[in-house]
Order: sequence, then structure tokens, then C-alpha cells
Amino acid sequence: MRTLRFLLVALVFACSCKVGPDYEKPAPLPNEQPLADQWHTAAMMGLDSGESDLQTWWTVFNDRKLEELLQRAQLENLNLQQAIARLSEARAFVGVARGERMPVVDAGGDVNWGQQSEATIPIDLPGATDATALLSLGVDAAWEMDIFGKFARGIESAEAGYEASIEDYRDVLVSLLAEVALSYVDVRAFQQRIEFASSNVDSQRESLQLTRDRFDAGLTSALDVAQAESNLGDTESTIPRLEQNLNFALNRLAVLLAVTPGTLHEELGLEGNVPTPPPTVAVGIPANVMRQRPDIRAAERALASQNALIGVATADLYPSFSLRGFFTFNWGNIGPTSTGTAWSIIPGFNWNLFDRGRIQSRVRVEEARTRQAFLAYEQAVLIALEDVENSMIAYFKEQERRDRLTEAVDAAQRSVDLVRTQYLAGLTNFQNVLDSQRSLFRFQDQLAESEGLTVQNLIVLYRSLGGGWDVEAEAVPVASNNP
Repeated sequence: MRTLRFLLVALVFACSCKVGPDYEKPAPLPNEQPLADQWHTAAMMGLDSGESDLQTWWTVFNDRKLEELLQRAQLENLNLQQAIARLSEARAFVGVARGERMPVVDAGGDVNWGQQSEATIPIDLPGATDATALLSLGVDAAWEMDIFGKFARGIESAEAGYEASIEDYRDVLVSLLAEVALSYVDVRAFQQRIEFASSNVDSQRESLQLTRDRFDAGLTSALDVAQAESNLGDTESTIPRLEQNLNFALNRLAVLLAVTPGTLHEELGLEGNVPTPPPTVAVGIPANVMRQRPDIRAAERALASQNALIGVATADLYPSFSLRGFFTFNWGNIGPTSTGTAWSIIPGFNWNLFDRGRIQSRVRVEEARTRQAFLAYEQAVLIALEDVENSMIAYFKEQERRDRLTEAVDAAQRSVDLVRTQYLAGLTNFQNVLDSQRSLFRFQDQLAESEGLTVQNLIVLYRSLGGGWDVEAEAVPVASNNP
């Protein structure tokens, strides 16, 4: 009973003391600067600062094919599967850390059958030459009591590391969803640019035939024919490059979906429209990014994990207390004293008194690493804020460029129609026809490119806001046991 009371007192004391600094979540900005109430760019450019539905941001485009591709990517992407496997690894490390607090118990036994030689046994020991049997069973146990919280701090570090792995998985998910959407928009933009180029090729072929007919009729010179041929060849030369980039985008998208490159060509067709962005975009407030961005959350959890390691190192400055014991049972047929039990409980302690300089240096190492983790957290916050501000600027300015190019295309189309009529009437030369056709094609190509960039900049904005997962969700993915 005295032993039991000692164990209970030791256990209570072991759970009540942890050396090292207790973790406190730091302020998000250096020097404890307060976060702004709204985004500077949003206020300047009139973006909506209301709550944004970031969990499923892609639904704002109303593109069913895009939604289908994103769903497939979440199930099949190999980078995401690797992140899930790393998550399982971190979860297992938590189990290893928790196991350090448990006693180590070993059980063993052996059986011995034999018979001694008559020459070595006294004559007056009857039955000694019979076969003998010996059975021995035993249990050894050792337990290092966590008096100063070394194992508790280790568990704290492992649990924070596991939580950081969850955020790393979410960060991979956020990046994956954005990358799939960006590649999909690339595909649609290149398809639209190819369509514009093909349309201009058809128009310029008609112009070439017109100049040939007029040349045959003696109404124009061979120079007009040569210029028309040159203009047509220049426009046709852009199509192979656009087709090359289209195939690159399709192959990139296939890899993101974990399918063989070349398998999406038929599925996505030869033509398609760039998704249409919504008329207004809600970007929330800076404080929401602290909750939503997985990279910030991962940096904060990494800081918590590293902070606990200071306590692990500090605990080595103090003595460690242990409890060892054993119990054995022996049975034999060689006499009444060959059967019995034995047990022992041995409290002990160990204190490294002559290596404190090394231990203190180890503590300083962990403190320096914690300082690095703290600065990395602050840097992650600043980079996140920069990403959001830059993404808003890029989205807004590309919208302006797209609108101006839309006006330019309309004007260029009117110019082509007018100059063609004037050329047929003999009121202008063919050079004006060529110039207007070149301008139209250039503006149409730039417009298709700008429409794609506008949508891509919005996707990047959603990515910078940490969109693609639910902050309130508690479910954590589990890796498959199959290799």
C-alpha cells in the first residue's frame, strides 16, 4: 500500500509540472501592429469587402466542366495524395511521442528439460538421475516519470506538428484547385485565340482572292497581291504556336488530374469559351486571411511545435526519476525449493551534473530556432497580405485593359468593313485594307488573351485569400494503406 501511494503521488506530481515556456499565440504583424479594417486596394478600386464564399469559389464562373475537373483533381491528384500520406506520418509521430510516457514492460520465459550424469550426482540423492524440468516466467517493467514535463512537451510538439501537417495539406489543396482552374482557363483562352486567328485567315484569304481577281482584270498591281499573300502568311504562322501552347496546357491539366497526357484533348474539344467572371467580387477583410490561409496557419503551428522543444531540452537540466521492477515465477520437479516467486520494486533517479554546459547550449539552440519560427510566421503573414493586395490590383487593372481592348476590337471591325468598301469603290489603296486587317487580328488576339488573364487573376485572388476549403470543417483526410 505504501508503494501504491508513492506511485500515485509521483504520477500526480509528474502531470503537474512542465519546464520551458508556455506557448502564447503571437500577434500577426511585426511590432504588434494592428491589422487594417479593410484592404487598401479594395477601398481604392471599389471591390466589395463583404464576406466571400471561399470554400467553393469556382462556382461563381457557372462552368460545369471546370467544376467536374476540380472534383476529379481532389480525388486523383498525386501531390495531394502525398500530402495526405505526410499527414498520416505526422499522426503516427504523435503516437510515438505519447508512447514515451508509458512504462516499458517486457515478459519472458524459458523451459528446460534435462538429465544429469550419474557420475556427477551423490549416491545418497535418490531420484536425482531422473529427467528434470524447469519452468521460469518473468515480467520486467521500467517507467521514467515525467516529473519536469519532458515527455509532455514532446507530445505538445508532436501534436502541433501534426496540426501543421493538416495545414500543409490544405495549402496543397488550395494551390491544386487554383492550378487546375488556371490550366483550364489557359485551354479555353488558347482555343478562343485559335478561333480568332482562323476567322482572320478566312477573311484574309477572301481579300487575297479579291486582289487576284482585280489583278487579272487589270484593276490593281501585283504589289497588292504580294502584300495580301504576305499578310495571310503572317496570320497563318501564329496558329501553330497557339496550337502548341494549347497542347501544353492540355497536357499540364492531364498531369494535375493524374491521367496520361494526351487523354483530355477529345474531352475538352477544339473550341470553348473562357469562363465569365462575376460582376462583383467579395474579398472580406484582412483578419479573415489569418483564419483562411493555410500557410499562415501552418507557420503558426510550426512555431508552437518548436516552442515546446525548448521545454524538452530544458528538462535535461533536472534529475529524472524512474521506477523499475520485476516479478518472476519458477517451477521445477527436482525438489520442494525449486518452485517459488520473486519480485522487486526499485525507485531511482539520474542527474547529469557534469554536462550542463552542453544541455544549456542545446536549450539556446531551441530558443534560436523558435525565434526563427516566429520570424517565419510574421514573414508568412506579410507575404499573404502582399499576395492579396497584388492580386486585387492585377484583377482590377486587367479588367480595365479588357474593356479597352473590347472597344478597340469593335472600332477595328468597323474600320475593316469601311476600308474594304472604300477599296472596292477605288477610294483608298490596298495598304489601308492590310493595316486594318492586321489591327483587327492583333486586337482580337489581345482581347482573348486579356479575357483569359482577367479570369486567371481572379483565380489567383481566390488562391491568395486561401479559398478552397472550409475553416469550420473538422474532417481530416486519411491516407489509404495500399501503396
